[in-house]
Amino acid sequence: MGDFTLRAVASRTARKAEAFAQKFACQPVTGYEELLTRDDLDAVYIPLPAALHAPWARASLEAGLHVLVEKPACSTAAEAAALVALARERGLVLMENFGFVRHSQQAHVRTLLAEGAIGELRGMSAEFAFPPLPADDIRYLPELGGGALFDAGVYPIRAARLLLGDALDVAGAVLRTDGEHGVDVAGAALLTTPEGVTAQLAFGFVHSYRCGYTLWGSEGTITLDRAYSAPDDLQPVMRLTRGGQSTIHHLAPDRQFDAMLGAFAAAIHSGDTVSCTDDLLHQAQLVERVATSALRTALQPPTSTATRKAIT
Repeated sequence: MGDFTLRAVASRTARKAEAFAQKFACQPVTGYEELLTRDDLDAVYIPLPAALHAPWARASLEAGLHVLVEKPACSTAAEAAALVALARERGLVLMENFGFVRHSQQAHVRTLLAEGAIGELRGMSAEFAFPPLPADDIRYLPELGGGALFDAGVYPIRAARLLLGDALDVAGAVLRTDGEHGVDVAGAALLTTPEGVTAQLAFGFVHSYRCGYTLWGSEGTITLDRAYSAPDDLQPVMRLTRGGQSTIHHLAPDRQFDAMLGAFAAAIHSGDTVSCTDDLLHQAQLVERVATSALRTALQPPTSTATRKAIT
């Protein structure tokens, strides 16, 4: 793992910790509190359910450890601001794990934009959605921070920030709630820059799979189909359309999590506790604005075959 050596893994149960530790040649620890008492750690990675990210990030920072935390790092903007203040006060790196922004395909797209490959950027559409989850999936549990906005929606929101900048306003949003589980299972948002460039975002887990975005300029479009969750061995495909002609670009595979760890290590070595926490705070603020401005609607149950025939 580059600059990192895996020392230990913690789980609530000894069995899970031991199974992971055996597979990855590290020490098993039962209980997260116990992990934070070790004196051979410099940093932790927190991949727990969403509602547990902020509490354990705080505990880790208070233990003097740098933190790489899964998205969303926090459930509220106020929670994010408090964590950012703590990290800066302690001189520690606090970074949210959006690995896709480190994938080389994103740099390729941004270079084309800067070169004017599609003219003036007018807007973007971005989607991240997938079919329904198993009934016992933790992402259906509101007490653990479940819901489509926190699990899937944060990706197109982060993509909009990556490509359009942080001066984004929320023009409107919708969240569709599943009454059975009490969490949002689908949603959409319309964002806009001060110059009027728009971002139309959609997300959820009641859809067929989509994982990409399209940038629409005055002279063409750029599309990525696997923008957020590209496997290490995937050769990404980018489509550039201009003047009615489409060109397919086969890009190099990349290991985005390795790149994320590299960025985390670089921040630790340089002592940069500002840029990563600025990023985390901007993300939390925008996600909260989407959530608070959203019109909430109930997800209707699927129409049965018999009902469809009756309607026909």
